[in-house]
Amino acid sequence: MNFIDRFFSISRLGSTIRTEITAGATTFVTMAYIIFVQPAVLSAAGMDFGAVLVATCVSSALATLMMGLYARYPLALAPGMGENFFFAYVVVVAMGIPWDTALGIVFISGILFLALSLFNVREIIINTIPPSLKAGITVGIGLFVTFIGLVFAGIIEKSPGGIVKLGSVRELHVIIPILGVLVIAVLSYFRIRGAILLGILVCALIALATGIANYRGIVSGPPSIMPVFAKMDVLKALSLDYVPLILVFLFMNVFDTVGTVVGVTRQAGLMDENGAIPRINRILHTDSAATAFGALFGTSTVTTYIESATGVYEGGRTGLTAVVTALLLALAIFIEPLARMIGGGYAVGGTTFYPIIAPALIIVGSMMVISIRDIAFDDVTEYLPAFLVMIGMPLTYSIADGLAFGFISYPALKIATGKIREIKPLVIVLGIVFVLRYAFLKV
Repeated sequence: MNFIDRFFSISRLGSTIRTEITAGATTFVTMAYIIFVQPAVLSAAGMDFGAVLVATCVSSALATLMMGLYARYPLALAPGMGENFFFAYVVVVAMGIPWDTALGIVFISGILFLALSLFNVREIIINTIPPSLKAGITVGIGLFVTFIGLVFAGIIEKSPGGIVKLGSVRELHVIIPILGVLVIAVLSYFRIRGAILLGILVCALIALATGIANYRGIVSGPPSIMPVFAKMDVLKALSLDYVPLILVFLFMNVFDTVGTVVGVTRQAGLMDENGAIPRINRILHTDSAATAFGALFGTSTVTTYIESATGVYEGGRTGLTAVVTALLLALAIFIEPLARMIGGGYAVGGTTFYPIIAPALIIVGSMMVISIRDIAFDDVTEYLPAFLVMIGMPLTYSIADGLAFGFISYPALKIATGKIREIKPLVIVLGIVFVLRYAFLKV
């Protein structure tokens, strides 16, 4: 125990082994939905459901374990939402590119991503972000997480035409997450450790008792991974025709990671007094390597997960949180029935809701909004770009697009108001990159 404490600096960071274990379990439970969402999405591209499920668990577990032991941060990794839909429905279904070639494209983007990390390009980007934008990113991710939670809960509905409205709040599958939010909030008020995890368990018990969730057992044998393992076609992916797609995957991964890492580490209080993130290069090495070996195992872009914030909220501050999450992700290939019950969702018509995990996302999102107090609201050139980031993430359903709102408007406002000396050159470069992205790389 002393070795574990010293290795992860648990006591120094004000945590305990028990807290880290609880935090790791909480992160796992809130991200468990990806175990079933990912194969459902990629099966639309013609990939084997069971094989993708195993590939998702294995690649996520290895990446998260690397994050815990090498970077020693409480961050979990798994196939990114957004990137997976782009992979399946745009690249494979709409564009007609074979899924093995698409995996090759993802692999190449991961290698390029790793190169950027080895040359500290991403570390420089993160440490160059202005303080107000960093706070705006944290708040934006909080609003994004909350929005996802509200949609998962059925409290908010998105119509096919893009209209957002109040959901059917009298339905049982909506009432359960509302009660879950209340339970977690009350437990949090009384500073009870494991409030989120306890809230999730309460929701699970109610869902079981009312038939919203079905008991499917606990343990089962894992499906074979071989239908997708090492099936990526890198040679075909090297075609010049696919260069724009490689750049799009690279762009999405870079800025999704930047936003998530800044938001979660800031929430955890793991930045130093200058707003820099210690050992940021190790976080980025892990994230980029994860994308490459995720494609090798047979799944789309593996990236740092927003749901890591739930573990941080429970007090997770070290890599032990990630190690616990990694072990549970690995075990998920054997406890598929239990994970499906908690994170698999409840289908109503053509929509799937996640009433058991939704309350955790709503609560965590609300906590991240606290960072709004660190925005300089006495300067429009500071608060307006931050505000655009905050509303951009949930409204576009994309961390990268939300960041674009800020990185384009920030230098534009500073230059227009004669404050160009307040801008670091890289911020201007990033603004130009985002403009070029929308001009040439948007697919």
